[in-house]
Amino acid sequence: MHLTSSNDSDAPAGQGKHVTESTAAQASIDVLEGGSENGVFATGILPAHELEYLVRVTKEILAPDTPISDDQLQPASLDLRLGAVAYRVRASFLPGKNTVREKLDEYAMHKMDITNGAVLERGCVYIVPLLEHLALKYRMSARGNPKSSTGRLDIFTRLITDYGTEFDSVREQYKGPLYAEVSPRTFSVLVRKGSRLSQLRIRRGNRPATDESMRRLLLEHQIVDSANTENVQAGVPVTVDVLGEKTGGLIGYRAKSHAGLIDIDRVRHYEIGDFWEPVYAPRGGLVLDPADFYILASREAVRVPPTHAAEMIAYDTLVGEFRVHYAGFFDPGFGHAAASGEGSRAVLEVRSYEVPFVIEHGQTVGRLAYEPLASVPNRLYGAGMKSNYQGQGIALSKHFILPIPR
Repeated sequence: MHLTSSNDSDAPAGQGKHVTESTAAQASIDVLEGGSENGVFATGILPAHELEYLVRVTKEILAPDTPISDDQLQPASLDLRLGAVAYRVRASFLPGKNTVREKLDEYAMHKMDITNGAVLERGCVYIVPLLEHLALKYRMSARGNPKSSTGRLDIFTRLITDYGTEFDSVREQYKGPLYAEVSPRTFSVLVRKGSRLSQLRIRRGNRPATDESMRRLLLEHQIVDSANTENVQAGVPVTVDVLGEKTGGLIGYRAKSHAGLIDIDRVRHYEIGDFWEPVYAPRGGLVLDPADFYILASREAVRVPPTHAAEMIAYDTLVGEFRVHYAGFFDPGFGHAAASGEGSRAVLEVRSYEVPFVIEHGQTVGRLAYEPLASVPNRLYGAGMKSNYQGQGIALSKHFILPIPR
């Protein structure tokens, strides 16, 4: 099972206002004036204005061929764009003692130009060089994750770096290119240069979240409804809704087998019924078929205070054969009243592994880890942004036409 947040904007590939020198300069002034408390010496996850500073001032985020646009900057993450080519590979890999290019020489089967569009087939594995490069400085590291809409289409996407030994992990002071491993699992997808499947979160220093700090957040902000401080352990627990009391019994959707092609850059374009079947509350628990892919929702509303970001931590195999980590970034302001998001629930991307598995209403399916930002953000998720999932309940990806309210 996978839990997703909602860091998606509506900008098509290749569009968006470029980050300007003037806005970056002002951002740098604002950061520097913040001193050690709110400025460049603070540890934590970098918010948008500090990411902008890395783009235009310190040059730690680079895009040699295509300038980074302002709408790539989310409240606490940066959207990453596919480059002009994709490599079909025999198998997934980690570079280890090699560069990604050296591994591609060994495992690539086919190279294709995706500049104007190409299909990534379901069940195949591709490596795509990204337009963004990094030149991180001392104490700077990063993590990658699929965007919310990517996860909700069941597109398995991971970040790879040269000499990397872990997926989605960018070591401190990394200097070099970035690559996306992309493997559509349910639908074949049409992508092109500039399409955005993944995102990057950059951290200054090492400021791990503690159970005590999350207990305080829970008491002050009720960050996850119905959770209590006694249950906070390596994150705040999140449970699943299989009753659908507020949605007329609808608890989610199951993907149709052998559905059509989805253009990753088309928004509110496809009919839900062409790709999904509704799932209604069963008597008792919901039996997950390992051949199927489901979209469900959390029982609780989830909130991320403006001072923090959150991430769904890796699943625990002791609670069942499913994952809790697909597109797990939650930006500051998600579900928060200050950004008009009260009542937002977490979307769960569910796939059982190997055997059928029963999930019950209120069963814990994951834990949210909250981490402080390095400084106060200048934008919140859903506040004046084209945020696709603020206030969400059971929400499919932004590619599908919204159902008409009854």
